[in-house]
Amino acid sequence: MRKKENRQNTSAPKRQDLPEVTLSEENGLLLMHLGTEWIQGAMRPGNPVEIVLEYVQQLMMWMLFRQRPAHIVQLGLGSGALTRFCYHTFPDAKVSAIELNPEVIRVCRESFHLPPNDSRLSVIETDAMDYIKSQAGKNRIDILQVDLYDEKARAPVFDTPEFYQACADCLTPDGMMTINIFGVDSNRHRSFDAIYNAFDAVAWLPEVHGANVVALAFRKAPSPSFSELYDRADIIRLETGLLAKRWVDGLKEWMHQQNGNVQTG
Repeated sequence: MRKKENRQNTSAPKRQDLPEVTLSEENGLLLMHLGTEWIQGAMRPGNPVEIVLEYVQQLMMWMLFRQRPAHIVQLGLGSGALTRFCYHTFPDAKVSAIELNPEVIRVCRESFHLPPNDSRLSVIETDAMDYIKSQAGKNRIDILQVDLYDEKARAPVFDTPEFYQACADCLTPDGMMTINIFGVDSNRHRSFDAIYNAFDAVAWLPEVHGANVVALAFRKAPSPSFSELYDRADIIRLETGLLAKRWVDGLKEWMHQQNGNVQTG
């Protein structure tokens, strides 16, 4: 998430309590905004499956640990980058995207190549908290990707111990959550503390553009070696183009900062 000027309104009606969706272009990219300078999503029109923003790529770092998820859920649709990528890359998986703003869904379908709902894809217009509460305790979600921000982008929309515990309770026993933590440092520390308390193990990558920090939370702590992760990163790079080696480098840096000890809840 970063700033961008010169936006254009989509000229579509919207609910009065939700931000307007605006679009702009920069360096061959189509950008989505929620009525402000903050970039809420991006797409390269010639390659809509590509994830172009680095922090959004980082939300896929669970691929280092899981190759064939059955159910992937995104909280916050944005420009649909994660949804498009997961729908295309994991043909045997069910993909669900939860989005409150109907105009975001409409613009994603009209301008960002978001496929229609089918037997595998469900884009659901509802509140993310309501959805998570409805799924808590069912243990049916393998991967949860969380990127929930309003138009002011000051901090995560839901950032409480209760929310993160509900997220953990949705997951399968070996499920994982990736989450974008964007905001001032004090908010980050509060977020990390709450995530640590809800999950068995948590790691995070270095800041992207001095703002976005992506955390990876495990329902059950894994135990792969870094050589295994680098091997897996090479495969991910060849198959998808994602710069997965950077994720492993970031996890090693995090481990070094923790003096070699995985921080657990």
